[in-house]
Amino acid sequence: MQQFDTIKSQFEEELGKLNSLQDLENLRIKYLGKKGVLKKLLEGISQISKIERKEFGQNINALKKHIETSLKDYKLNFSKEKSFFDITIPGTRIKRGSLHMVTLAINEIIEIFKPLGFIRMSYPEVEWEYFAFDALNMPKDHPARDDFEQFFVKFQPNPEMGKMILSPHTSSGQIREMRRVKKPPIRMINVAKCYRPNWDTTHTPMFHQFEGLCIDKGINITNLKGTINYFVKSFFGPTRKIRLRPYHFQFTEPSFEFDISCNVCGGTGKIENNGHTEKCKVCKSGWLELGGAGMVHPNVLRAGGIDPELYSGWAFGIGIERIFMMKEGLSLDDIRVLYSSNIKFLKQF
Repeated sequence: MQQFDTIKSQFEEELGKLNSLQDLENLRIKYLGKKGVLKKLLEGISQISKIERKEFGQNINALKKHIETSLKDYKLNFSKEKSFFDITIPGTRIKRGSLHMVTLAINEIIEIFKPLGFIRMSYPEVEWEYFAFDALNMPKDHPARDDFEQFFVKFQPNPEMGKMILSPHTSSGQIREMRRVKKPPIRMINVAKCYRPNWDTTHTPMFHQFEGLCIDKGINITNLKGTINYFVKSFFGPTRKIRLRPYHFQFTEPSFEFDISCNVCGGTGKIENNGHTEKCKVCKSGWLELGGAGMVHPNVLRAGGIDPELYSGWAFGIGIERIFMMKEGLSLDDIRVLYSSNIKFLKQF
């Protein structure tokens, strides 16, 4: 017993002189290691009579438990004493996310049209055929109404409204806005998600559009062209060029498609790739289509409850992802990267 008391006293004395966790580990090895003090004590048990062996073993176990507990408590207390928190040091800032670039583009578009008196509206993404097609002067056999061109929704058809559909464009908002306002003037920017079964460099199944609608007395093509030019110069910069091409849309007459010079290839339609000249895979011609436009068809005005003999108007629809790709300095050559969840790309915005 005197031997155990001596070892215990020696251990506690050494424990009180420790200055670091490494010293603590060295002390643990000295007493509990494979060649430690207790191991040597245990090896000497064979030299003790059988009568005393039991008590000897109990004493070794008690000493071992005492040493293990002391080491554990000392380590815990040592860590607490050494920990320090300086309340004057600036805290670590939590990383903040940012708005998606499409949202940023939408906000910029709305701000551009505010000075012209346009208000932002948002109409249903799940729409009736009537508003998406019939009221827009599109006949039942129009190719755009084919099952391969749209996402139809499994829902009980309405005798007057037809089937339900994931809205293929924001143009259905024209009719709803006319019926809401009832009497011009109307200046609306309708921003919403649209859906079409396309997936390639310049198309995604879900995309955003914004619809411009202006109806009043004496509205003509000059007003339409001036508004588009104002938007393009404001959004893309004064150096970008635009062009209008005659086209046909069921809901406008006359109709146009309008393009902007491609900033991926600089409007040349060609790009240099490792010393080789290739056709620009975004525009292929130097121009990228931004959207369609035209004077609102008289039948559409009537469907909206407005007399085409008194009022006229223009409308346009533009894909937001498409125009974002053409933003000055971006040079995005694949629209699908906007929804790729690529952090290295997204964190730039």
